[in-house]
Amino acid sequence: MIKCSIMKNRISRRFVVGSLVASVANVAFANAPTVSARPKPRAGDFHKRAVRGADALITNSRLGGKVGFVVADAKTGLILESHSPVLAQPPASVTKAITSIYALDALGAKFRFKTRLMATGPVSNGRIKGDLVLVGGGDPTLTTDDLAGMAAALKQAGVREISGKFRVDISALPFVNAIDKGQPDHVGYNPAVAALNLNFNRVHFEWKRSGGSYDVAMDARTDKYRPSVRMATMRVVDRNLPIYTYKDTGGVDTWTVARRALGKGGSRWLPVRKPHIYAGEVFQSMARAQGIKLPRAQTTKTATKGKVLVQHNSDELSVLLRNLLKYSNNMTAEAIGMMASKARGGAGGTLKSSAKKMTGWAKSEAGARKSSFVDHSGLGSGSRLTAGDMVSALVKHGPNGSLAHLMKPIALRDAKGRVIKGHPIKVHAKTGTLNFVSALAGYVTAPDGTKLAFAMFMADEKRRDGLAKADREAPQGSKSWNKEAKRLQQALIERWATLYGT
Repeated sequence: MIKCSIMKNRISRRFVVGSLVASVANVAFANAPTVSARPKPRAGDFHKRAVRGADALITNSRLGGKVGFVVADAKTGLILESHSPVLAQPPASVTKAITSIYALDALGAKFRFKTRLMATGPVSNGRIKGDLVLVGGGDPTLTTDDLAGMAAALKQAGVREISGKFRVDISALPFVNAIDKGQPDHVGYNPAVAALNLNFNRVHFEWKRSGGSYDVAMDARTDKYRPSVRMATMRVVDRNLPIYTYKDTGGVDTWTVARRALGKGGSRWLPVRKPHIYAGEVFQSMARAQGIKLPRAQTTKTATKGKVLVQHNSDELSVLLRNLLKYSNNMTAEAIGMMASKARGGAGGTLKSSAKKMTGWAKSEAGARKSSFVDHSGLGSGSRLTAGDMVSALVKHGPNGSLAHLMKPIALRDAKGRVIKGHPIKVHAKTGTLNFVSALAGYVTAPDGTKLAFAMFMADEKRRDGLAKADREAPQGSKSWNKEAKRLQQALIERWATLYGT
């Protein structure tokens, strides 16, 4: 039987004061009544009588698995309604909202990632008497265009050649081969993360039928450039399955693809497992285009000492986070999260230890006392977050705080899935989606201006855990399950805006 607790309409002054204190202290939900009376309709409240109960909405969705939610007054933290508020569920990409406030607290909204070209010796007559070092600063948004600009700036600084080595410095952040090792090898949303990243650590694979065979290309393309790369190779083989295979061959990302899956032609992005080598090779190509010949890049994990010749700065952190919450790029979240951990005294050398540091911060500073994280993106299935903890964090940062201003608007839709333009209910939130996991957390503005903070976590973990690794990119039934979860989320939001909007 599904039970949902609803705050009574008539409450004493003492109860209001007590609830406000409890919300500040992160009130424990375990002792809350499982069922309380529905708000008693008053004159003019007839529209509220027709609102379907949360129990019925959850039951009729037939999602399977478990549902947890909390909705509160965004300004006071007063809990208005909850269902399984301390049930820890996979948060998926809602994790990125926690990562965002973690990073803002550690780094500040105006922080910028820096990528540098440094010389270990003097520059004389256009020649560096020493090494040229491409020093990664963890920038998750660095592109081929940016490296081309740095190569041009190096030429403008008068450099034409070097006497020493060309090195790439990856000392700024821990190296992560893959965010979640449980994902298929070929999915672009699960790349490596390092101090030196490029093109979201993805390489572009393109194929075209040529006679009885295929022409394939692997490049670091942007709208302006398409430099081919040697550090990632592709070979077409005769087989049905698997579609892709991956192997690390002496520092080269070696891929094969099943011929029968290719058709006439196409393209897709594949993850890069050695982004520092990728970036080094692409910069070498960009420098060559400027007439600067460089040897093949060598990797160093020791912080470089020397003179900065060129520096590229990322956008400010506030801009990066707004894009992170809009586009939900996993690699961006991990780089930002690990840099925030470093600012707090070191990430400890691994993604796991960095996530543990964020977990500790969330418990002490964001009110997320029953939650834990294994990464900063939510891709790893080991993270857990409760609806109560998420709402505590949302209330603490407020509907007019830094997080609310970064969240993207969520459109409400009609029964056919079409966006309802001009809908009186406004939602700014972070979505989260994994196979048979759907999460949504953020702020609702009711038609009368009342602001609510909410979090919803829905997961059928038994069904998710039964998936084979090869089926995790697009398993059967996952799309329809997610669509039904989103219908339930909208129905709950519409319920809350109607009941608590006055």
